[in-house]
Amino acid sequence: MSDTRATIGFAGLGLMGRGMARNILAKGWPLVVLAHRRREAVEQLKAQGAREAGTARELAQACDIVHLCVTGSPQVEALVRGPDGLLAGADPAKRAGLVIIDCSSSNPVSTLALAAEAAERGVHFVDAPLSRTPKEAEAGTLDTMVGAAPEVFARIEPVLRCWAGLVVHLGPVGLGHKMKLINNFVAMGYAALFAEALAIARKAGLSIAQFHSVIGSGRMRSPFYDTFMQWSLAGDENAHRFTISNAHKDMRYLAAMANELGVVNTLQAQVKNSFAAMEAAGQGERFVPMLADFVAALNALPPAAQEPRSPA
Repeated sequence: MSDTRATIGFAGLGLMGRGMARNILAKGWPLVVLAHRRREAVEQLKAQGAREAGTARELAQACDIVHLCVTGSPQVEALVRGPDGLLAGADPAKRAGLVIIDCSSSNPVSTLALAAEAAERGVHFVDAPLSRTPKEAEAGTLDTMVGAAPEVFARIEPVLRCWAGLVVHLGPVGLGHKMKLINNFVAMGYAALFAEALAIARKAGLSIAQFHSVIGSGRMRSPFYDTFMQWSLAGDENAHRFTISNAHKDMRYLAAMANELGVVNTLQAQVKNSFAAMEAAGQGERFVPMLADFVAALNALPPAAQEPRSPA
């Protein structure tokens, strides 16, 4: 490891962030992580050579590039602003050109406001939200869509490639989060479609296995379909670990963006309401593939695990 390498900071060591941070450290970059009440990931990374900062301000003081991988814009804003925030710790006289990379699924309106505030302090704010699952985070093969000035992107790209297999630079700040919301609309649209189609199939006397024998063998099959269906087919809750509450949050952000643009988004409103209904029913912490069971229950069908199985 070269002493000239930038020091990388990481806040948000959850389902995705833990694997991302581990890959940064494993590929030879000095790493500083933000303290958190859930200590397991922090202690594991410290055992592998990471250091720990007590506040976001301390993280900024210790690092050249800081990743944020948290729930959404309120959490990002809390880390960036305030007397103990990242901007308060950014001192151009001691460490010029701090870069903050927001890997969260955030509201683009907030992203652009934070980027303007950061620029006033000589800080670069970048949006680099994620696609794929915690499995790919551990493997270092996530997808990321990046909004950044060209010179800033050139500086951070080697770090992004520690944890991403696909890095797409879309253009200026904000485009990453805009594209992420559109990406998640397509994905959650598939989730709502598959869940409803499964309920119709089961009501019509078809089994989940029969549904899969056709859809899973034809043109409609996709990597998203494969992970989504693992819950209904095999009861695997870890195949697609993205919560209903996060899906609903992203669909709210997209609805706000569409409203701001004056776009007719009739279908997206229906997709959003699929997740709104499940969260309102107290099931926000369940994972997206479990939407199939929620829609099944609305149609007086048992959960997938209780479907009668044909003899082998």
